Amino acid sequence: MSWEDNVRKVTPYTAGEQPKGRVIKLNTNENPYPPSPMVATRIYDLAQQELDGVTSMLRKYPDMDAVPLVDAIVRVYNEQYFPQGDGLTFDNVFAGVGSDDVLFTAFMTFFNSDKPIIFPDITYSFYDVWAQVHRFPYRMIPLKDDFSIDINDYLDTENGGIVIANPNAPTGEYLDPAELEKIVKANPDSVVIIDEAYIDFGGESCLPFIKKYDNVLIVQTFSKSRSLAGLRIGTAFGDEKLIRYLKDIKFSINSYTMNYPAIELATVAVLDTEYFNETVKRVIKTREWTKEKLKELGFIFGDSKTNFIFARHEKISGEEIFAKLRERQIYVRHWNKPRISEYLRISIGTDEDMKELIKALGEIVK
Repeated sequence: MSWEDNVRKVTPYTAGEQPKGRVIKLNTNENPYPPSPMVATRIYDLAQQELDGVTSMLRKYPDMDAVPLVDAIVRVYNEQYFPQGDGLTFDNVFAGVGSDDVLFTAFMTFFNSDKPIIFPDITYSFYDVWAQVHRFPYRMIPLKDDFSIDINDYLDTENGGIVIANPNAPTGEYLDPAELEKIVKANPDSVVIIDEAYIDFGGESCLPFIKKYDNVLIVQTFSKSRSLAGLRIGTAFGDEKLIRYLKDIKFSINSYTMNYPAIELATVAVLDTEYFNETVKRVIKTREWTKEKLKELGFIFGDSKTNFIFARHEKISGEEIFAKLRERQIYVRHWNKPRISEYLRISIGTDEDMKELIKALGEIVK
């Protein structure tokens, strides 16, 4: 008997590489454009304040509820999703350190059951890691051959909770909200988490569901469409009771998860809707151009509604293309896993990045 016998052992999540030096980095779905200029302005303003101002704030604990950020989110999202009124209140929003933190807390809060959590077999690979960490039973339901979800698998299946990424990662497949609503309605005794990390790149959010159902939690992130992956900002939206339970767990683990600068900078970022909309449109335009060029080169892929394309070539293996791109200092994502080993997940970069990618792929597949 040793101390190692008491270690909680899991197979950890494997993140995409963070290469150094001059490379074309298309492997971690970061936004190729900087965050709102308002973020830079706010950084400058904070740096110019008197020592008794911002520096003094750093000696104090930050706002547990991230009130300025949540207030800004309520204001902006109500204008977008609830223009007729009866929209979000402060008590419908939860903020955390990236959507991973939010999701981890949600797993701990809502999946305390002997019944298995269910989610697709090909999806965000943190889900099964978190289930292992918490020692929750779980079952991975196979996607169809085209990587789409068969909603019937989720309508009459005993479960202790459901997690669906929409659009899905790494496949990029998108499920219409009307289909997701069927899943929510069919599982009133389970919390259904809809992970919308990529929803801003062409999909329709299920956020309005929270005003109709008390068992649905919508999770979003500032890491993709708002270009703040380095700041770690995630949010969840749900019925007031769901959010209260989330906060009970959060405040029992670490009450002060979001630091003062993060709250300040995320607040101004969410308020700059003009820049947000402009940047998202640029990414979508580049994605659609890239799709056309990949088709010309013999690649096969679904109709991605994300800031990446999940593609395979009709003749050359994914592993070979991955290696040859890397030789050219172009990084994409490849998984040596069943069903997806021939695929590459290609993040959308700048127009210049994608032109370099297409040029390299043309040399590789010729």
